[in-house]
Amino acid sequence: MEKKNIKQEVFAYMLLILGSALFAIGDVMFVNPYLMAPGGTYGLSNVFSTLWGGKISVWAICMDVPLLIIGTWILGPKFGIKTIISTFLIFGFTYAIESWIWGYNPVIHDGPIVANAIEGLNMVQTHDGLWFVPDYFLNTVVAGLIYGVAIGMIFRSGATSGGSDIISMILHKYTKISLGTLVTIVDGCITLSTLIAFGDIRLPIYSIIVIFIEGKVIDLVVDGIKSYKTAFIVTDKLDEVKNYILHDLNRGGTCITGEGLYNGTQRNIIYVTMERADFVKLRANLRNLDPTAFVNVIDSAEIMGKGFKALPTE
Repeated sequence: MEKKNIKQEVFAYMLLILGSALFAIGDVMFVNPYLMAPGGTYGLSNVFSTLWGGKISVWAICMDVPLLIIGTWILGPKFGIKTIISTFLIFGFTYAIESWIWGYNPVIHDGPIVANAIEGLNMVQTHDGLWFVPDYFLNTVVAGLIYGVAIGMIFRSGATSGGSDIISMILHKYTKISLGTLVTIVDGCITLSTLIAFGDIRLPIYSIIVIFIEGKVIDLVVDGIKSYKTAFIVTDKLDEVKNYILHDLNRGGTCITGEGLYNGTQRNIIYVTMERADFVKLRANLRNLDPTAFVNVIDSAEIMGKGFKALPTE
């Protein structure tokens, strides 16, 4: 058991390191050259760095550290050691990439990176003084994918994003507005800062697309690609439906006794959760098992317990 826990911790820290490195790559090499700010302290740092110079990493760490201190003071010690490690890992990787490895040149561009190579096209100047013809859509998709994989790996390691989310948590404590709404407002303000700073309506739009793609990929990395269905089956053929679920689908379930609202008749209800493929089989055969069955089907975001995802150890 102890060896298993050690392996899990080693794997978690590997995810944390790789996720932090990927995040730095996505920000410096894909997000910053296109003047985007998809939320968070690094999004705001991209704007500050472009407007006033200085390293993205330095701007970000100057915001992250005070936010961690203030957040711990106001909210208590909610931020684990992995979140603190992730904060400094991202800072280190970002500083290395922007200072020594890559700079601020775009990876994805449409056309040669030479000044005045193509006349009449909208060319953007990078921090290093070079010019490129932007391919906004392709870069946005790639940036969202990299961000999503990176943050998903950080989440799976047991760390949290910290940064601007701490602002949302503090506001939530005093305003009682839902945390999801506050996160949207805070990140939305950061995204809109690109419009104010650079005067280009495309920038906040592309930043929002990055956030959308990022969110979908995070879900895939954290929860996997499996899709689960939860069904409540009201049936008069309890044995037939139960045997099909147990023996043909090899799934378990729970039998519940209910009372009909209209005439007070006792009804049998089967509560069962299964993967989408098994549900398709159940749905196809349910008419033969009980033509009068009533079924309510719900998409399940996360299932934990025996036969599914293990319960968290902490």
